[in-house]
Amino acid sequence: MTLAIFDLDNTLLAGDSDHAWGEFLVEEGIVDAEVYRKANDRFYEEYLNGGLDILSYLRFALQPLSIHSMDELLDWRGRFMEKKVRPMLQQKARKLLDSHRERGHTLMIITATNRFVTEPIADVLGIDHLIATEPEMVNGRYTGEIAGTPSFQEGKVTRLDDWLVATGENLNGAWFYSDSHNDLPLLEKVDNPVAVDPDPKLEAFAKNKGWRVMTLRD
Repeated sequence: MTLAIFDLDNTLLAGDSDHAWGEFLVEEGIVDAEVYRKANDRFYEEYLNGGLDILSYLRFALQPLSIHSMDELLDWRGRFMEKKVRPMLQQKARKLLDSHRERGHTLMIITATNRFVTEPIADVLGIDHLIATEPEMVNGRYTGEIAGTPSFQEGKVTRLDDWLVATGENLNGAWFYSDSHNDLPLLEKVDNPVAVDPDPKLEAFAKNKGWRVMTLRD
């Protein structure tokens, strides 16, 4: 099979679901607005600049999951999907996904954003294979810790390699679409790297390499 792999935030989505989840928690009064927003924005800037300490960020991002019941979390997530995620969905992204389906490709999202936030987004987009950062769960509750390797930067390659070994698949002819220079380790590993609405660092790198550069913004 041929894999068509997609980053999620600012690639398939016209925005960042991880940052938007933090904004949602602030707007709903679930977290301390001033403290949480300031930290959320700071981590996002560090991500954009390529200097994010992923473990520090995940301790911050996963902490709210650990102090609320699953019923509360699922209720909030449903409202988050309607309020924040649906406005980020892009018609051009759906058409791109359909073009790969028509060619018989196997679609996958690989994202640093945690599975709690991203799983329903993958479902809405009709993508069965999702590699996301895994929040640890014990006895039906999130602990606030991470299970395994975060799928961020080189971690995306590690997690994908683990998936390939487990499934017996390979990267022959694979595609990977991303907006971020943080994804260069995986972009350089596939036969068909594509920069989608890229940040300045990725755009310069892609043009130097002769990679395709495209937009999915409607």
